[in-house]
Amino acid sequence: MERLCLDCNTLVKGRADKKFCDDQCRSNYNNRLQVENRSFLKQVNHILKKNREILKAKTPTGKAKIKTVQLAQKGFDFNFHTHTYTTQKGQTYVFCYEYGYLTLDNDELLLVKREER
Repeated sequence: MERLCLDCNTLVKGRADKKFCDDQCRSNYNNRLQVENRSFLKQVNHILKKNREILKAKTPTGKAKIKTVQLAQKGFDFNFHTHTYTTQKGQTYVFCYEYGYLTLDNDELLLVKREER
């Protein structure tokens, strides 16, 4: 059975479990995989940071009530957040790091900053 290098598709000689023809091909292949992973993480982190900055700017005193459309106009992406917190009353806050919001009636949001204890 002939085996081909995963990077350059040349014939691989040697051990039965060998996947690459040399160290350079092994390195190229693994670096290419890492670039794809880093690109996705970089995009998600950029969106999370932008969301955090928008919430921070709209919450100068630690609490604020605003319309949902105001966040959307600034470019806030409601699909991305770091975590949620559900209170004993069943209310769910959505957070981007330490800044979060609670959805209220009439398309309003209660913005909060979580204080470290």
